[in-house]
Amino acid sequence: MAVDSTVSCIADVQAVLGEGPVWVARESALYWVDIKGFKIFRLDRDGGLRNWPTPMRVGSIAPRGDGGFIAGTEQGIALVNLDEDRFDIVARPEEHLPDNRFNDGKLDRRGRFWAGTMDDREREATGTLYCFAPDLSWTVVDEDYKVTNGPAFSPDGRRMYHSDSARQVTYVFDLVAGNAGNRRTFLQFREGDGFPDGMTVDSEGCLWIAFWDGGCIRRFSSDAEWLETIELPVARPTSCVFGGRDLDRLYITSARIGLDEAGIAMQPNAGGLFMFAPGVRGLQDAPFAG
Repeated sequence: MAVDSTVSCIADVQAVLGEGPVWVARESALYWVDIKGFKIFRLDRDGGLRNWPTPMRVGSIAPRGDGGFIAGTEQGIALVNLDEDRFDIVARPEEHLPDNRFNDGKLDRRGRFWAGTMDDREREATGTLYCFAPDLSWTVVDEDYKVTNGPAFSPDGRRMYHSDSARQVTYVFDLVAGNAGNRRTFLQFREGDGFPDGMTVDSEGCLWIAFWDGGCIRRFSSDAEWLETIELPVARPTSCVFGGRDLDRLYITSARIGLDEAGIAMQPNAGGLFMFAPGVRGLQDAPFAG
């Protein structure tokens, strides 16, 4: 399938491992991270681009209600103030696992931060999914992951999707009284499909997943029906999020890590930020309440 001509690279930042896009409505700006390039990027509505160096690897960020961000990092959970260059570690649930780091993380409809860890060497299934409450207490939600990615939440907040990318599986959980349970397989992918990476949900309740080494974004219904595929000009898209004034643009991060010279020559925008109009809107997330 040919690359979708409506997809454009809007920030050719050449990220080593671009990830974690989040739309911050109060600023009309998109933020995302380069985990292994030690950066946080910001693209405003007018195309202005900024970046900040990070003192540690940051896997994901999410806006706080009072300003700044909560972040999952290689050292634990941090509260981030970019203007003051502050990355204050406030929770270390895995001090006993020095090879683990936080990877992807998202906010649920209640403003809680859900973030997963992984073995940075990608050898052991030591990853855990946590939920962080506004008081920064945490709950272990699920364990035994190789590479955690997601999560994403249904419009009514009653479902959560979460992937183990290495196992090519996306799970769905029921959220009852805010607690996740009844995990079951939502989608199981096969060799050649790519690896399900970051994801988001649209206003119709459909799930959009970026496929690492799949070179595409795929959309699935809440009944796990494969609805459409958007082919991309890069092999390693990593995550996606809706943004823009009307939440009608889908922004997609990507990576160039692991590509040799020939691979980069074939996809020179690898590591860039991409955007297209999918014909459906996203949902405005609540900020972190802590």
